[in-house]
Amino acid sequence: MVTVEILWFIIGVLAVAVGIALSIALHEVGHLVPAKLFGVRVTQYMVGFGPTVFSRKKGETEYGVKAVPLGGYVSMVGMYPPEHPEQGERPRSASTGLFQQMATDARQMSAEELRPGDEKRTFISLPVWKRIVIMLGGPFMNLVIAFALTAILVTTTGVATATTTVSEVFKCVLPAAVQQERAAGDAAGEGGTEACRPGDPAAPAFEAGLEPGDTITAFNGRPVDDWDELSSAIRERAGEPTAITWERDGAEQSGTITPKLTERPVADSSGRAQTNRDGSAQTEDVGFVGMGSEVQNVPQPVTETFPVMGQQLKATADVVVVLPVKLWETAVAVFGPEERDPNGPMSVVGVGRIAGEAAALEDVPLADKASLLLSLVAGVNVALMVFNLIPLLPLDGGHVAGALWEALRRGWAKLTRRRDPGVFDIAKLLPLTYVVGIALLGMGLLLIVADIVDPIRIF
Repeated sequence: MVTVEILWFIIGVLAVAVGIALSIALHEVGHLVPAKLFGVRVTQYMVGFGPTVFSRKKGETEYGVKAVPLGGYVSMVGMYPPEHPEQGERPRSASTGLFQQMATDARQMSAEELRPGDEKRTFISLPVWKRIVIMLGGPFMNLVIAFALTAILVTTTGVATATTTVSEVFKCVLPAAVQQERAAGDAAGEGGTEACRPGDPAAPAFEAGLEPGDTITAFNGRPVDDWDELSSAIRERAGEPTAITWERDGAEQSGTITPKLTERPVADSSGRAQTNRDGSAQTEDVGFVGMGSEVQNVPQPVTETFPVMGQQLKATADVVVVLPVKLWETAVAVFGPEERDPNGPMSVVGVGRIAGEAAALEDVPLADKASLLLSLVAGVNVALMVFNLIPLLPLDGGHVAGALWEALRRGWAKLTRRRDPGVFDIAKLLPLTYVVGIALLGMGLLLIVADIVDPIRIF
């Protein structure tokens, strides 16, 4: 049995590793294709970093795989403008500082790649919009991959959906604040039987005779087949006796239920509890009957992919916006007693570990395991897209920001009838690029250590 679990673990890790490698390769294809279409001479297309494991030259481009599969790159000639002062700018002294020397060296290395006939085939010679298209091609490819995988999952496996079938019935109704106090005192969880004490008000669903497995068919005289619709109706009927109908073992039953006005947590569209600025839970007084919904995967039309992707993008962007804080919390968790945030960042090591654990789950159908692995690859592509759009070099977003700044200042010069400032010399930002590169390396090492020492545990 252990051998089978280990085998499944390895299969899960390898499957996601291949998925991530293909995603990286296709990300670079997203840069490669528009660059070639716009006539830029591309010297290298590489998946990975470090020593070259395999390469083959086709035409003017070398295609290959490198030893460290943690990224990739497309090398285009003329990424930096030639060594000369910008229009309207006086020549500088030959004596330069360290930062200026970095820019000079980068320009010289870029110039050494040029050969006769490349004057109009350099990256920097392209119009701004074409440069932006090339740089956004990679993140766009990740978006396409994530959308395609999510569409497959949405239309086949389905989306976790709250149904009108009852999963549990609470014996009493407790305000959210009371539940938190009892949980802090090692009491049982939300509304469960063990949480009830003498004198606690009975839950309306329990009083009405509802049981787990019952399917609610009508509420307040109206047929219901959607849990959110039913929940909204219950919230609005606090203190009002209401007719309710349900089905049990194929037989229809009915009764009267009176939702109690109770303090309940506020949740967003994805069901996550909302918090105040001080970290406390947001609550509101609404009607509550004390029953839970059975969640099932329900196949949806392909159009449902858009809201699902929207939620994934928002969740990922929320993490990226507070990434320094999340990294600090991760470091504290690694070197302290705190547990890691399950919604925090992780490295490819963490993703691989989760993939292995998912594949090794017992009594889980193969189709469900495949769905879990596909969802992981889709999530990685969403993360790659959002992360690469950060407007800092050497990320794609940094190149886009430089191009947009060039367009802005040249447009302003034209509007105010001033001399064209020329191409923005992105080489000037190399010191910042190195700082960001070191920070990215440190972030990667921290997350890898965290995923080994204190991994995020989902299963």
